[in-house]
Amino acid sequence: MPKTSTKAAARLTPQQTVERLVEAATTLLAEKGPSEIKARSVSEAAQVSTMAVYYHLGGLPELLQAVVDKGFRDLSRAFVAAPASDDPVTALFAIALATRTFARDNPHLYDLMFGLSTRGSYRPLKSSNSGTGGRSEEFQAAFAQLVLLSIRLVRSGRIRSDEDPEVVASQLWSSVHGFVTLELGDHFTQFPDPVREVLQPMMVNLVVGLGDTAELCHASHDSAIAASRRASADTG
Repeated sequence: MPKTSTKAAARLTPQQTVERLVEAATTLLAEKGPSEIKARSVSEAAQVSTMAVYYHLGGLPELLQAVVDKGFRDLSRAFVAAPASDDPVTALFAIALATRTFARDNPHLYDLMFGLSTRGSYRPLKSSNSGTGGRSEEFQAAFAQLVLLSIRLVRSGRIRSDEDPEVVASQLWSSVHGFVTLELGDHFTQFPDPVREVLQPMMVNLVVGLGDTAELCHASHDSAIAASRRASADTG
């Protein structure tokens, strides 16, 4: 490693060092996959000493957890940026589409966030800030957005009023996650438009099963797809 890198690293605050390490690990993960996440490769990419990984974070498991936490913060921001709607079904499907886009843009990170890939023997940590079931605060913050929209859905009268919003949110997240995971594995290549042909019908079936009408549900999902594709075209 060039000596200038060590000198530059000495001027970094602990927070800046951690941020640099997490950013470097995230970039390596995206470009080369989880097998490239090693203390040496990450520290070289971050232009800090290898010991910085251990001194500031504790080791590779803690570094990977920091990457996962950043991933959920980024996913939360993607939820916030999804097209808003007064229709809770439309708003929820917009978040589903945002999840799909995030996963397709960050496949290795998405896999790591949900424990679908690991770096060798290093597995996601049960962090000290975890809540029930070991869910991190970052995961809970993302999930809370689905719960809030599910509360709106229950109160809207579109589904049965005795449905538990957290259970509804869990069902919706599970369905979307299953679709995204299979799509990342190239299991839907036979469909020209997997959103229209697989994801939308599945979500309509789920919400209709909760009490919505098929006609309203299809219209709400169509609105979400149109809004999300307009937003994607505008940013592209």
